[in-house]
Amino acid sequence: QVQLVESGGGLVQAGGSLRLSCAVSGSIDSINDMEWYRQAPGKERELVAGITRGGRTNYVHSVAGRFTISRDNAKRTMYLQMNSLKPDDTAVYYCKANIEKVVNVEGARIRKDYWGQGTQVTVSS
Repeated sequence: QVQLVESGGGLVQAGGSLRLSCAVSGSIDSINDMEWYRQAPGKERELVAGITRGGRTNYVHSVAGRFTISRDNAKRTMYLQMNSLKPDDTAVYYCKANIEKVVNVEGARIRKDYWGQGTQVTVSS
């Protein structure tokens, strides 16, 4: 069974830093795009940053220059380094991964998105 487990959230003062991790476990063949999302109270979930298997990245404008997304394919882990945190960054952060698995002896593959359970990030002013 495929699982994504986030860690690294917590309470930090404005201007501080946190590093989130998202580890993928289970029987898989490859991990394609990986993304970080966040959802603040009363707001819709939004895409924060994404990274392809080859390392190409993209960021929402509000975090560009402050957050850095990365991944270690050998460790099946994605990271989000968050610097210069602001109270507006307070949210539950979720990771998402597009996972590919071989499903039969002929080598047929399926792709499916999996989500982590979320980790709370709170930035105090």
